[in-house]
Amino acid sequence: MIDRLTSIGIEKGKPFSPDPRTRDVLNDAAGEAHAWLVARYEASFSSPYYEGGRWALPGSRELLDGQATFFAKPDVYPVDARGVTFSYAYFTPKHLGAGSSYLLTIADKDGQLLDGGATYRLVVPANAPVRQYWSATVYDRATHAPIRNARWPSRSSQTPGLHENPEGSVDIYFGPEAPDGKESNWVPTSTDGGFEVLFRFYGPEKPLFDKTWRLPDIEEMT
Repeated sequence: MIDRLTSIGIEKGKPFSPDPRTRDVLNDAAGEAHAWLVARYEASFSSPYYEGGRWALPGSRELLDGQATFFAKPDVYPVDARGVTFSYAYFTPKHLGAGSSYLLTIADKDGQLLDGGATYRLVVPANAPVRQYWSATVYDRATHAPIRNARWPSRSSQTPGLHENPEGSVDIYFGPEAPDGKESNWVPTSTDGGFEVLFRFYGPEKPLFDKTWRLPDIEEMT
């Protein structure tokens, strides 16, 4: 990486003063890199966590395998996959009953990208496989950061006043306005663009990893 930076004039202890042409080239390169990262990011959801579903692990399989083995294969080091993942998030290895594990989605049940101007519902089934708690957090689709000026970014099983259905499931709503009487279970979105949802399992347990417990896809409300 240091050698590559040196090739465009970035060296330790020396000022970086690119001429106008070099500035144009670097700006164009940054735009192309961003477009490439977005395309690779969206392509990563083609390998869903649950068969036929929309949730995926926040990282490609090659990267997850590498992290799990501390990159034990001497001829494999997924530089591109690391670049895509670290452009928006990080993840932790699975540890039963400890740490955390994540699932991420950018689309609803029908495969449509999540739209900040629409209203959606996620039904979290009863007996979520966590020793501590779960949470559903909304991020801006363009920046992967929390939505600016949102009243709150998430709802969790520890949210005061969270309404639970009689059988133990929980309905979480996403949209620019809370459905009537559902504010305690609502996460605000922005009409300015799309969004994504990161579902966190704190103290994940076996039913998450053997997939005997399944997180349903998010559905648009009509």
